[in-house]
Amino acid sequence: MTAQFTPAGTLTAEDLGAVHLIGVGGVGMLGVARLLLTRGIQVSGSDLREWPSLAGLRALGGTIYLSHEATNLDGVDTVVYSSAIPKDHLELVEARRRGLRVLHRSEALAAAMTGRRAIAVAGTHGKTTTTSMVTMVLQQAGVDPSFVIGGEISEVGSGAHHGTGEYFVVEADESDRSFLIYRPYVSIITNVEPDHLNTYGDYATLEAAFVEFARLTDPDGFIITCADDPGGRRLAATLRAEGRRVHTYGAAEDADLRLTEIVSSARGVRYLAAIDGRSLGEFRLPVPGRHMGLNSASAVLAAYLLELPLEAAEAALAVFPGVRRRFERKGVADGVLVYDEYAYHPTSMTLAMQTLREVAGDGRLIVVFQPYRLYRTRDSQAEIAEALAIADEVVLLEVFGPGELRQPGEGSAALIEAVALPAERKVFVDSWEDAPVEVVRRARSGDVVVTMGAPPISLMGDELLAALGARTADSAPTATVEPVATTPAIGQPVPGGSTAGGDGAALGGAAAPDGAAPTAG
Repeated sequence: MTAQFTPAGTLTAEDLGAVHLIGVGGVGMLGVARLLLTRGIQVSGSDLREWPSLAGLRALGGTIYLSHEATNLDGVDTVVYSSAIPKDHLELVEARRRGLRVLHRSEALAAAMTGRRAIAVAGTHGKTTTTSMVTMVLQQAGVDPSFVIGGEISEVGSGAHHGTGEYFVVEADESDRSFLIYRPYVSIITNVEPDHLNTYGDYATLEAAFVEFARLTDPDGFIITCADDPGGRRLAATLRAEGRRVHTYGAAEDADLRLTEIVSSARGVRYLAAIDGRSLGEFRLPVPGRHMGLNSASAVLAAYLLELPLEAAEAALAVFPGVRRRFERKGVADGVLVYDEYAYHPTSMTLAMQTLREVAGDGRLIVVFQPYRLYRTRDSQAEIAEALAIADEVVLLEVFGPGELRQPGEGSAALIEAVALPAERKVFVDSWEDAPVEVVRRARSGDVVVTMGAPPISLMGDELLAALGARTADSAPTATVEPVATTPAIGQPVPGGSTAGGDGAALGGAAAPDGAAPTAG
């Protein structure tokens, strides 16, 4: 149920007064804090760790406390929390005792969207990448949208900007039902698959929530979903039967925006697009993966329906840099290419592994995986194991499940047994420090290694590069570790177009999904 949340109404960001965010280092909270600060609102926040991104909030005038104290709320009008914050959190209890306005992150974000045409991107996976693509296309078209990227299961570091245009692009979180707060002008639903069943109980209830989300779309707006996804097709059929304006994209013959000649390689993905039989030309992305092409098609379709120039979509996608923790290239050491990938749901894992196979070519693929949440690992064990078996070698860490109690037979020890690889090609390590040792022992020049899964694993890529570089140093006069060049940030100019008027908000940082803050709360 959504009774604990207040649906979007007439409350604006300026009505919030001085705002304090509990767990401000959380991926979703960072974006909200940045957005409020760039709107000139007084912002403070508390966390238990000095995350690199907090320096940016201080530079914008935010006050950051590295402890949770009742005194942090002095002079505060509104306190914002995420679903990762327990109900008995010291600051949350104190805020209610003082009679302060207390809002869930999504409620504060909904207030910031008041008066704008919201473009909300939902779906089981692909939300962050799709939200980023839509934002870049709108920027390239010169409409300067506001945006907040990175949320619940979200997991990409916070990117946010207060734009001057009429549109507000937001990643909508289904994990705790908070996406039902928003009242979008455009709703984009990338796919609907089983996940977050700890919240919904069963898949039918989850599907019903996505239908409810789509029904909240402004009657003058429209809904976009993927014709290649069975859940998306069912959703489209239900909504069209109700007379709602639904548009689909995909390779399916009956898709409104149809993709043909989709080609993915290590250099990227390209495809031809047509709508109602009329060619829209070729679109290219510098990142590989058929699923990336599908995600980008939703941005192309949104631009077409909003009557924005498709040349802007073509130009923006051609330089799309990717998103941190989404097929992120960390570097090369001793001839081994290291990537980081956020996927933990079996479908997104499979897509990522298949794409990494393309990159590996004649080399081997080694995955270092940390599952996220015990219930998901237990309920989807067979599917996760099947995805992992795409790799040549598997190094498995224990499940990351803060606050969960492991029952006998649950966790990574059971998962590793289910992976259909010979015993010598898979290993469960029960300590963080053992993972780089296993990678150094197994990887050879020409291989691809990917760290994949729960938020902490994003920190391991640099350790792997260092360990592999040290291996080179031990066996050769010099060692080289290839750094990765900084990619363009959302809000920065792209070749062939105007400056999008950003505030420098980059997509980056360790991500925490399902609304989780990187802090212990």
